[in-house]
This record gives sequence, C-alpha cells and structure tokens, in this order.
Amino acid sequence: MKVKFWGTRGSIAVPGKDTIIYGGNTCCIEIDLECGKKVIIDAGTGIRSLSDRMIAQKEEVEIYLLLTHAHWDHLQGFPFFDPIFNPLTKILVDGLPTCMKALRAVFENRVGDIFFPVRFGELKAQIIYLDKLCHGPLTIEDTIIDAVPLHHPQGGLGFRFQEGNKKLVFITDNELDEDAPPGRRPADYARFCKNADVLIHDSQFTPEEMPEHTGWGHSDFATTMDLALKAHTKRLFLFHHAPSRKDSELTSIKERCQEIAAKNGADIMIDAAKEGSEFTL
Repeated sequence: MKVKFWGTRGSIAVPGKDTIIYGGNTCCIEIDLECGKKVIIDAGTGIRSLSDRMIAQKEEVEIYLLLTHAHWDHLQGFPFFDPIFNPLTKILVDGLPTCMKALRAVFENRVGDIFFPVRFGELKAQIIYLDKLCHGPLTIEDTIIDAVPLHHPQGGLGFRFQEGNKKLVFITDNELDEDAPPGRRPADYARFCKNADVLIHDSQFTPEEMPEHTGWGHSDFATTMDLALKAHTKRLFLFHHAPSRKDSELTSIKERCQEIAAKNGADIMIDAAKEGSEFTL
C-alpha cells in the first residue's frame, strides 16, 4: 500500500511560515491499496489539495472514506472536495453513525439551518454509508481493515490495515491513559498495534503540557513512544500536531523520541508526519 499525508495538523488549520515543513492542514490521509482501491481517512482541510490533484489529473473518483470521528477539524474540508459535485463520483463512507450525521451537518443541520451554500442533498456524487466497521472488519478485496474504539470525547475509531503480511495502524485523537475505561487502555492499544510495520498515532502534546490537557482526548509524545515500544512497531509517525507547534519544535520532539528509542535499545524509525510526504509499505 502507498500512503500520503495531505493533512497532519490537529484542531485548526494553521498556514504560515512556522508550519512549512510539517504542514498546516488538518487531518487527511490517502491510502492506495495494492488491489487498486483508494481509501481516504478523514476529510480535514488537507482533502482540498487532494481534490485539486484528482481534478487536474482527471482521476476517476471511487473511494472509501473512513472517518475517525465527528469533530470539526476532521470534516471541515469535505465541502471543498470538488468530486462531490460530480455524478460519476462514488464515496463509500464508514465509521461511527455519528460521523455520517456530522458529514451532513457540515452543510446543514436537522432543523434546516444552512452552513454552506449547497445542501447535502444537492451533492451530485453517490455517497453511501456502509456501517461495517462498528460491527466487524471491512474487507476490500485482499485488505482487511479492523477498528478500535478511541479514548476521545464523543468517541471515534482507529484503523488497522492488513494487506498480505504488511500491517499499518492509524490512531489519532486518542488519549493513552491507564485510567481509561476497559478496551481503551494502553494495553488494549498495544495489542491492536502489535508488530505493526507502521504506526501513525496522535502525539499532540508534550509530557509537560499534559496536566493542563488531561481529558481532552489526545496523547503526549512520550506515551505514544511507550505504545510503539510495547507494541514492537517498526516505524512510528507522530501525528495530529498541535496548532501552536512550530516546525523547529516538532523537529525537537522527534529527536526526543529518537533518544527514548535509543535508551530502550529499540530499532524503530521515528518521524513527525509531514504534509505532502508519502511512503510505500
């Protein structure tokens, strides 16, 4: 599978001179499966740039859109994903039922208030809610996608992709906390991520910042590193960067994580996710 980061930031888009390296757009990941199918995770502001490429290259748009949860920074780019105005576009949506409701609410709410010039019902694309991942795996030809519940306000899902002997895990907006409810504790996530070739995980805060942000539904980089070490993952991408975090600070955080890995004698590749970067697994 081929993975590209289109948006790596959390909470709000932050364009500017201090976010050039790691990017300022909110969450959007593109995954091209070996079978030829395309999966997009989340529709933050990064999806607009993906849209521009698809339109410029006249790509046929038949995609799976997996939504981690219903918060605004993970949906706000969807009205600017131009293929939704093309009747030839097919979008298969999965995630919690609240995600599909929220996708509609980006355009209007149930009492008819309008938040965008076009209503959801006026979109020309075929948009179909699958409702698979809440009940079991989603299989796309030879790829099996499993879900895990997030420890995040109002809930959500993380995803594990198994394609042949390759395993990719994507978990954002997740607070690693020993006091979390059963099924949402660090040990549960370590089992879900076990032996992953790549783990992409929320690391919005530093350990020093966590006391003021406990309960916000995000992790600090040290607990994320601990998860990667306990799960024996081969590669870790720090993700969902705080909107206030400058490029230089993210580079320092990556270096601190590399030091933690070295102290533990762990052979793990570590990077902070960069908007526009890609890798093949």
